[in-house]
Amino acid sequence: MTRLLHILAFLLVSALPSLAQDDTTAPSTPALLIADQVYVENEALLIATGNVEALHEGVRLIATRITYDRDSDTLTIEGPIRITDEAGNILLADDATLDQGLRNGLLRGARMIMDQQLQLAAVEARRVEGRYTQLSRVAVTSCQVCGDDSAPLWQIRASRVVHDQQERQLYFDNAQLRVLDVPIFYLPRMRLPDPTLKRARGFMIPSLRSSTLLGFGIKIPYFIPIGDHRDITLTPYLSPKTRTLEFRYRQAFRNGDLQLTGALSSDTLRPDEARGYLFAEGAFDLKRDFKLEFDLKTTSDTSYLNDYDVTGADRLDSTMTLTRVRRDEFIEAGLVHYQSLRTSENNDTQPTIVGFARMERRQFPSLLGGELRLSAEAHGHFRYSSIPFDSADADTDVDGRDVNRINAEASWRRRWTLPGGIRAGVSTHLWLDRYSTRQDITSVADVSRATPGVALELRWPFQKQGAGGGRTLIEPLLQFGWVGGTRPGNPNDESTRVEFDEANLLSLSRFPAADRREHGRTLAAGLRWMHQAPSGWSAALTFGKVWRDDADPEFSRSSGLSGSTSDWLIAGRFAHQSGLNLVARGLLDESLRFSKAEARAGWSNTRMELGASYVLLVTDPAEDRPDAQSEWTFDGSYRFSRHWTGSTEWRYDLAKRNLDRVGLGLQYRNECVQVDFGVQRRYASATNLEPSTDFDLTVALQGFGTSGSAKEYRRTCNQ
Repeated sequence: MTRLLHILAFLLVSALPSLAQDDTTAPSTPALLIADQVYVENEALLIATGNVEALHEGVRLIATRITYDRDSDTLTIEGPIRITDEAGNILLADDATLDQGLRNGLLRGARMIMDQQLQLAAVEARRVEGRYTQLSRVAVTSCQVCGDDSAPLWQIRASRVVHDQQERQLYFDNAQLRVLDVPIFYLPRMRLPDPTLKRARGFMIPSLRSSTLLGFGIKIPYFIPIGDHRDITLTPYLSPKTRTLEFRYRQAFRNGDLQLTGALSSDTLRPDEARGYLFAEGAFDLKRDFKLEFDLKTTSDTSYLNDYDVTGADRLDSTMTLTRVRRDEFIEAGLVHYQSLRTSENNDTQPTIVGFARMERRQFPSLLGGELRLSAEAHGHFRYSSIPFDSADADTDVDGRDVNRINAEASWRRRWTLPGGIRAGVSTHLWLDRYSTRQDITSVADVSRATPGVALELRWPFQKQGAGGGRTLIEPLLQFGWVGGTRPGNPNDESTRVEFDEANLLSLSRFPAADRREHGRTLAAGLRWMHQAPSGWSAALTFGKVWRDDADPEFSRSSGLSGSTSDWLIAGRFAHQSGLNLVARGLLDESLRFSKAEARAGWSNTRMELGASYVLLVTDPAEDRPDAQSEWTFDGSYRFSRHWTGSTEWRYDLAKRNLDRVGLGLQYRNECVQVDFGVQRRYASATNLEPSTDFDLTVALQGFGTSGSAKEYRRTCNQ
């Protein structure tokens, strides 16, 4: 009897894993068989009855009765039968007759549940060669099926389904898709991945798109894995007005990854042209802590990306950078190419190719104390135009101006704490600059200069600790700065857009690039207030102003720094534990009018996400802005119920008093289906000469390998 018990335990558990994986190798760990009674009949039959349970390597079999016939080497299992593998796949049956190893045999009243998502109910299931499970007269769905005889939202009926557990594929014969038990379409043969396969060759979820520019069309992605580390997705896009092939190529390397996306189109918008775009991005870890990153973009024409809803950007910047960041050291080198998609800009007269390299090191000399910083930068930008003057149709002052510069800086910084808690700081600077300008008859060709600078800073922080744990900080700020020398004759080609904010309030130069520096004496004053409440909300405010001996003509009106006295800088933020966040910044002039302002508000919780932004820019000819710009944007989503979610976005131009774009979206999702519908109206803009309206519809059947999981939406049956 002991020998027969060992044989039964071995046969049961050595082959049970074959229901979920290939079982060509014998088990290496002992098995466990539990039953209320185990006895032998006629020296050939071993019978286990009553709460029979077999366990082995994560696989668990539960049955009412198991009979092992040594003469025929078969197992007869009486149900209800439940087999669960370590991946969570479940096989249910009423009864079964299997041969040695469970590699071949018949299961009646079978039902498979794969990855807790996909259900396959069949009249019977047959095991073949320990690899295939053949199910006859099958109904397949990922919808919750309760015992009320109601039809699931969708199901696939088939005369036969074969599951290849090695390839993790499902093969359907005479497949019929039904929605609420109504036949929709029929396919004689069909193949789908099972839920455990995440990278399966085949068609992905199609989407429908209707556009006033391109008409009604359909996108049908086809996914092709190329080994374990590469894949490509080809997406034909067909409509009466376009024939487009979109593609995405991905490859993972040992030290990084690469992705290429693009499309080729032939359409009626430009019938005599081949249109398309190509984006390439990647990141790689190199030796000695260096990191290489690139993001390359190009398109055939200025309106393609907008026509096909790829991106709303009006300029494409292709970048390639090499960086290394270590403690007390930063190194970066890069190359940038700009392609303007604005109809008002000429790429020949814009700085198109930009190269740069910079390095910064920090040292802490024991003799002087404090911190010593050494930095160097090389920069150059190139225009395609070779005209050395301002032509009639130029977009810049000089059509073909090319600039190169080399800048070096040495600075020493130190802080002290004075009596009364006053924090004092000093910084000394020496800048060495060399500028070279070519193809510009209005500027000096080569300029060199050495510029000293010094800054004295005082801070007096006051902090109050509340009884409930709240904290409040008030900190007055004061800085006296001096920068020697005078401005050389090199042109202003990089610092034409100046931002005055809380980050550079205490800077000696607020120009964004080193082709311009502030000179003379300046006085900057500010006040910071911060509060952290015990209940969790926090707030902060910053006020600031700058005074100088002489006005700097390089500062434009909207910079807030023109004249000998700057505008008031006001910046604030607020965050509440309920999900409300506010951020605002503005420049207030002497007439108490904002010359520049921006704000963002957001509110999010479990059901809702809302966001609104506001931007104000006054007229400024120095920044090529003859008209004021004022714009509201709003975006949000609201979950009406567990399964329904709505979303919206719109952008309104307050200055022109018209809409720029508006969009609406609606999503329905449950455990077995996801439906997304969206409509967007885009009005004429710098990159969109013709207004358009787009409709998008995507229907995804959940539960298959490439469609993702929706287990969190699964319903509960009420018995």
